[in-house]
Amino acid sequence: MPLTDMPLDQLRDYRPMLVEPEGFDAFWTSTLSTARAASDGPARYEPVRASLLNTVDVYDVRFPGWGGQPVAAWLLLPRGAAGPLPAVVNYLGYGGGRGLYTEGLLFSAAGYAHLIVDSRGQGHDTPDPDPAVGTQYVRGFMTRGIDDHRAHYYRRLMTDCVRAVDALKEHPAVDPERIVVYGGSQGGGLALSTAGLLGDGVAAALVDVPFLCHFRRGAQTAAEGPYPEIAHYLGAHKRADPEAAFRTLSYFDGVHFAVRATAPALFSVGLMDPICPPSTVFAAFNAYANDTKDIRVWEFGDHAGGRGSQAQEQLWWLAEQGLGAAGSLNGSRAPSLSAR
Repeated sequence: MPLTDMPLDQLRDYRPMLVEPEGFDAFWTSTLSTARAASDGPARYEPVRASLLNTVDVYDVRFPGWGGQPVAAWLLLPRGAAGPLPAVVNYLGYGGGRGLYTEGLLFSAAGYAHLIVDSRGQGHDTPDPDPAVGTQYVRGFMTRGIDDHRAHYYRRLMTDCVRAVDALKEHPAVDPERIVVYGGSQGGGLALSTAGLLGDGVAAALVDVPFLCHFRRGAQTAAEGPYPEIAHYLGAHKRADPEAAFRTLSYFDGVHFAVRATAPALFSVGLMDPICPPSTVFAAFNAYANDTKDIRVWEFGDHAGGRGSQAQEQLWWLAEQGLGAAGSLNGSRAPSLSAR
């Protein structure tokens, strides 16, 4: 993928004037209060006794999400660690679910409690039984409910993500003051929305190559991935009103969540990313309200960003924020390989 977006010096100053939708805060306050009221009880944690892992305890989780509906997750706890532990709530990329618990062992190996949250309708374990009114879909989830922000798919999914943090705060092994939200691509956008919606309710945000930011720019410039679903819909449906569609999507735009976020944050971006163009990432990063923020810029990174190097950056950065797990990250910090 060639470098087709703005030069880095322009990206660092890129602050598009996005119109915030009417009643944004009231919409989300009502959404979350309704979801919390619909809960039928606490999260359920069932031990996976045949996990075959010698250093991690695994739990199959169901917690109440949108409408009180059960959302699946994995909870990984480092075996024998003294609690309460710092925790990472992990949101996932577009089109995927929580998968197998053996696929995400980094944070538990580093000493964190790690909650891996399923994405409703995308994974195998959490259905999305609430069909959106109006347009259901064209090629994916971006247009499910695009006629009405109250029925859009991402209202349900983003609510699930907040409720995951609510649930984990009640777990006895977890320090509720040290919960980090984390994800890449769609998961990065969900970490950003959760940080914006919960404010001081999270301790930090790890926002990798985030999707769900500056939708119009993404629809205009992304060569691959979910953003072209919007362009395809608007191009194929001649009666569709672009302004109305983007007004719906603005209720779920990471830029609007970023201006409300108060937790420290570490972002990442790949300058050759064809799925989440760098300008969409910098639009959210530059709007992020907390001055304790940084971004790792991977000059030749595609949508994978910095790959394993970014994971190392995250662990060091968490330790620098006082959120390192006990006994981890002793010694000198290695220099970053990214262009800052």
